[in-house]
Amino acid sequence: MKIKYSEKSVKDLKKFTQPDRTLIVKKIHYLSDNFEALKKSKKVTQLKGCEFDKQYRFVVAKKIRVLFRIVDDEIILLVLRVGQRKSIYGN
Repeated sequence: MKIKYSEKSVKDLKKFTQPDRTLIVKKIHYLSDNFEALKKSKKVTQLKGCEFDKQYRFVVAKKIRVLFRIVDDEIILLVLRVGQRKSIYGN
């Protein structure tokens, strides 16, 4: 599965420390390789009430979440947002 990052997610990533960024990127690559298995666990949950279908949340660490969308025609994991649990679901 290809991975693409939105401009917003790149800005979000820059707010983290270097070790956290490394962990997040590794986990995103792990997600792209193991999406179907993770989808069955509590680590990946489909979001309800979103403007797009197939939008998900991935739990990277206790307080870090990645919001992403699967684009069918190319099977692309599009990372929308990366952030702390308390602020990720806002704007």
